[in-house]
Amino acid sequence: MPEICRFYGIIIRMFVNEHPPAHFHAEYQDQEALFNIHTLEMFKGSLPKRARLLVAEWALEHRQELLYNWEQARKPAPLNKIDSLE
Repeated sequence: MPEICRFYGIIIRMFVNEHPPAHFHAEYQDQEALFNIHTLEMFKGSLPKRARLLVAEWALEHRQELLYNWEQARKPAPLNKIDSLE
């Protein structure tokens, strides 16, 4: 699963040919969660509250890039790296 971003110990990944809804995976320490790109809601897994808030803030800033990568992954085609949270 390609890593598309990393910040504050959080790794953001996206699978190729993944199932709907449009989403990405966030990993922090030994926990993993899936986030819906459209709603930014965590819909599977768990993360500590602070990590969850950082992921949501990052995803809000980069939603269009995430949607582009989602479409690329569905083809499948190479994914773009996305800037970290600043």
